[in-house]
Amino acid sequence: MARARLTKAPLAGAWGLIAAVADPGSFEIWDDDIVSADPLSFVDSKPYAERLTEAARGSVSNESVVTGSALLEERPLGLIAGHFPFLGGSIGVAAGERIARAFERALAGGWPVLALPASGGARMQEGVLALVQMIKLAQSVREFRSAGLPYVVYLTDPTIGAVLASWGSLGHLTFGMPRAVVGFSGPRVVQLTTGAAFPMGVQRPETLKQHGLIDDTFPLQELRSRMSLLLSSLESGSYRRFAGPEIDGDRNGDAWNSVQRSRDATRPGARDLLERCATHVTYLRGDGTGGGDDPCCIAAVARFVGVPSVIVAQDRSASPTGAHMGPAGYRKARRAMGIATELRLPLVTIIDSPGAEMSVEAETGGLSAEIARCLLDMTGLAIPTVSLLLGEGAGGGALALLPADRVLSAKNAWLSSIAPEAASAIVHRSIDRAPDLAAAQRIGSWDLERFGIVDAVIQEPPEPTEGRAEFLDRVGASVRRELNALLDQPPEERLSARSRRYRTVGS
Repeated sequence: MARARLTKAPLAGAWGLIAAVADPGSFEIWDDDIVSADPLSFVDSKPYAERLTEAARGSVSNESVVTGSALLEERPLGLIAGHFPFLGGSIGVAAGERIARAFERALAGGWPVLALPASGGARMQEGVLALVQMIKLAQSVREFRSAGLPYVVYLTDPTIGAVLASWGSLGHLTFGMPRAVVGFSGPRVVQLTTGAAFPMGVQRPETLKQHGLIDDTFPLQELRSRMSLLLSSLESGSYRRFAGPEIDGDRNGDAWNSVQRSRDATRPGARDLLERCATHVTYLRGDGTGGGDDPCCIAAVARFVGVPSVIVAQDRSASPTGAHMGPAGYRKARRAMGIATELRLPLVTIIDSPGAEMSVEAETGGLSAEIARCLLDMTGLAIPTVSLLLGEGAGGGALALLPADRVLSAKNAWLSSIAPEAASAIVHRSIDRAPDLAAAQRIGSWDLERFGIVDAVIQEPPEPTEGRAEFLDRVGASVRRELNALLDQPPEERLSARSRRYRTVGS
């Protein structure tokens, strides 16, 4: 295994990409002896074998991808970098083999992988043999991810065709180089075969981010710090010490007062809690299916109270009327649940919603089905889960994030089948009886605890503007206590307890 020399001079192609990430002098190249042959004896204006010789001579690399291991701030990392100067970074049999072996080597070492594709797609001179590398590489990613190891993709300029449609789109998180050309069909192919070019900006990472297909765009110079932040979030870290959780001993209260308190604009929300209790935060953006990014749903990989976790939260600050999550928000939540499962991280959900989105787009976009799928996924997650009812909890829109191993509630949080005003409108044809309906339906945290829906109620300050930091610390301490207990519990025991819990709820 050779240690590659990366000079301080400007580096082209894969070498520049690697140098932007790796600790100086740490990169060790893999499988440099695997190079392209001519399986089809292909000839166009010149023999393919001649093109390969010329490409190797003129591109400071003997293949279209460079793979190897490196250190990133002393952490081991597998690297796969596209080398566009070699035949446009096109993927043939040898390049596919290098990439597949890179995943296997990283899997054996237990290392995360960072892919930096730069490619025009499958290599035409190797025909269908190049095309079927897509299958090999999708399988390689699946086997690597199934071992619980992180896979991150940074799309560079360009990333086209077979690469984007296989290993380039399968990262747990995907980032993009600003203004790179990223798409299934190259711009020239589109124009010559259809007679019209795509509108300006369609095949750009910025557009993909807008449609919820990648998590962020930033310059290559930021990739090292972003990767370091992400890898740090997966390591257990220390967290400042504060007073232990104060569980509320009062088993009674005024439900309507809680409803009003939960809607107070000065009340701390999920973002306040993350700012206070989370570090090393990497945000997920979008549902990954083109449905956009719902700002009412926060999803992130972070250390939450020092524990590596995936967080899904309803963000009351995203809209003046609260976190009305739509179908894309619940798909984003489910994407985060899947990442937590693959990376073997506990999931923390934070509930604070006046109800799901009410619109034609939400109905035709599958809102009910996405809520149902959240319930389906959460009840079956193999990882430890903690749900925190932090504020409003109206209907299925809030319930979708609730079915966890342990459920905590702030004293003035509540959960109801429907907002009290809506219940009053149905029963009394007026919203004036909302306080009576709040009490009659027993939606307060103390009743939720009696019903076994909530495990513990967290004390709150008398006024929302008083003791905010202490309250958030108290919430953080409560979540950390539950996470630590769940992480110490045998998985079979934990899963069995969760199954019994929701099988008997309300019985």
